[in-house]
Amino acid sequence: MILEHKGINIFYTDQGKGNALVLLHGFLENSSMWSPFIPSFSKKNRVICIDLLGHGKSECLGYLHTMELMAEAVEAVLKHLKIRRSTFIGHSMGGYVALAFAEKNPDALKGLCLMNSTSNADTPEKKKNRDRAILAVKQNHKAFIRMAITNLFRPKNRTIFSEEIKELKNEALKTPLQGIIAALEGMKIRNDREALLHFTPFKKMMILSRRDPVLDYNSLITQTKNTQVQVVEFSDGHMSHIENKKDFSYNALRFIEK
Repeated sequence: MILEHKGINIFYTDQGKGNALVLLHGFLENSSMWSPFIPSFSKKNRVICIDLLGHGKSECLGYLHTMELMAEAVEAVLKHLKIRRSTFIGHSMGGYVALAFAEKNPDALKGLCLMNSTSNADTPEKKKNRDRAILAVKQNHKAFIRMAITNLFRPKNRTIFSEEIKELKNEALKTPLQGIIAALEGMKIRNDREALLHFTPFKKMMILSRRDPVLDYNSLITQTKNTQVQVVEFSDGHMSHIENKKDFSYNALRFIEK
């Protein structure tokens, strides 16, 4: 379905009945990443999947898509659907957007699950890497996408999930150049939101991977110290919904229905 927001189209899907569950994809992904999980998730829940700005079938709003701007689009969809409270699961960048939403609307959340995501802002080194990525995208965005997707997986899994990786690349190649750059610029300047893990009333879960090539494992563990955040650990890479599909589904459903 399409919602007009600030003069652009935002794409979303809405399936099932029950408590609202909002699923937010990561960078270079789109709402189709959740397709394998919708049958089980929607048995008892109303599942809303949203294409974030400049991804999937949602259009771009400018050169820079801040996490707040993306969260506003999510807010617009939920308002349109008259959904007041929901549980969020955000993968990677989707987690950053969920945190931006939670900061503005803490009472609108029943729960927040960060999957292969972090509440911390980019480090100075990470910001430099974003700038390098933006240059690489401008030079050859197709080559950048192909390399970036492969590098999200644990090395030994790149062969095991070669078909899935091929599919992911095909989906990612649909992402417009402007959408890629706008997201990289937005992630680079996002705020640190670790305080939300400590001082918000809703339930929280963090799904993290020991060999995540994108996020530092020790930093993630440190964020959850002295919090009520439930931690679920996997042994693979950044793509838990593929590399640890059954375990992700099991833990997500337990979290949703708790």
